[in-house]
Amino acid sequence: MLATVMQVLDTTIANVALPHMAASLGAAQNEITWVLTSYIVAAAIATPLTGWMADRIGQKRLFMVAVIGFTVASALCGIATSLPEMVMFRVLQGVFGAVIAPLAQTVLLNINPKERIGQAMAIYGMGIMVAPIIGPTLGGWLTESFDWRWVFLINLPLGVLAVFMLFVFMPDTEIKRRRFDFFGFGMLALGVGALQLMLDRGADNFWFSSMETWIELGLVITGLWVFVVHCLTAENPFLDLRIFKDLNFSLASVLMFLVGITLFSGLALLPPMLQSLMGYPVIFSSVIMAPRGVATLLSMVVVGRLIGKVDPRLLMLFGIGCMAYSLYGMTSFSLQMDYWPVITTGVIQGFGMGFLFVPLQALAFATIAPKYRADATSMFALVRNMGNGVGISLVTAVLSNMMQVNHAELAERLTATSQNVINQMPSLLGGSAQAVAIVNGLVTQQAAMLSYLDDFWLMLLLSLAAIPLVLLLRGPKKSARPKTEEEKALERAHAMAE
Repeated sequence: MLATVMQVLDTTIANVALPHMAASLGAAQNEITWVLTSYIVAAAIATPLTGWMADRIGQKRLFMVAVIGFTVASALCGIATSLPEMVMFRVLQGVFGAVIAPLAQTVLLNINPKERIGQAMAIYGMGIMVAPIIGPTLGGWLTESFDWRWVFLINLPLGVLAVFMLFVFMPDTEIKRRRFDFFGFGMLALGVGALQLMLDRGADNFWFSSMETWIELGLVITGLWVFVVHCLTAENPFLDLRIFKDLNFSLASVLMFLVGITLFSGLALLPPMLQSLMGYPVIFSSVIMAPRGVATLLSMVVVGRLIGKVDPRLLMLFGIGCMAYSLYGMTSFSLQMDYWPVITTGVIQGFGMGFLFVPLQALAFATIAPKYRADATSMFALVRNMGNGVGISLVTAVLSNMMQVNHAELAERLTATSQNVINQMPSLLGGSAQAVAIVNGLVTQQAAMLSYLDDFWLMLLLSLAAIPLVLLLRGPKKSARPKTEEEKALERAHAMAE
């Protein structure tokens, strides 16, 4: 779990440090985003390899190699002197870090009996859910108090401690001789990598007005289509698609995709809104978002104790209700409010996330055969990462588009005959260029705020769309009645007679 927290933290901790990195590495603002893109694309491509590598070299050995590689790559990122170096080291970080989270989940499933899987998933969820939430806060504090390089160097002591504990405490597993399907992996890597590039670069390329976006879309469709056909027809495919015959796993994967969208979308939207529209400093805006992570941590402790006593579907419905309620509250944000609505809605949303994530993990793998666990956990992690990427791209595209629409609608109402203009801004009637610029700035600010509210409405609708999927999940099977001594004796007699 220490390794999981370290790896997941790096998906968001570097976000607030990007302007400082750009100045130090001599990179333009549009170039420095490759620090994030390179990590995401490399991790997305390498994640599906987890199952095969765990069987081939053993879970303990793979885990230790991954943590050592991730720690070394973090140190290299911390001493990088140019953008190409940083991008190369971030690719290494993504490759080694990709296997840590799904492998940690596989280990937790293997070392815990069925009745304790819910509690194990609560522990796992603390790392997966809390780490990206506190990432911007920790990254902002390290950057402002020390230097942006400490965003990466902080992984060194954590990585060394994690490797030591893995070596001492983690049990060895059996090594299986499993052929590697190069063609299947190549097609999946092509589709997933092209999808991540399309999502990350789509907004900068004005989406489908760019030939690059069309090429990436073609590669996505081709790669994923050929991959599915190959897995259905090959004798030893890279991924056994029979894992999706399990209804709970398939529905849980769709739900996790929606959770990925709503979780990381909010984390991507709030910092720029707080800093650019509310005028809060980087550190203060990060502190405002910190209670969300604390609430998630507390809810997971509670859910860990309830998971074996209460129907997981009821816990998930409660979690979705909390998320929907918080998002509904976020749709009433305004430029005149203070920071308390951000804190209260964040706490409610974070608390609901814990109630949704932990039971979802437990139900997803409750009926998966042990031989499919490594593949299933890697695919589940891939689906979550895809949701993160789609969510950030979706809300960014909606925000950009609605800012233009809202600006145009607001500007249409500011005419010389408008009563508000006559009463409150009489200098406009004189045609002063300075007055027009001031009003245009106010209109732009209000249009941006309305666009953020449009995104919150979209996230609310996506949260509500998850409710039917929860109702379709199969609940846990009731434990059988303990057999009496007479029944046990009768069974032994039958066995001896046979």
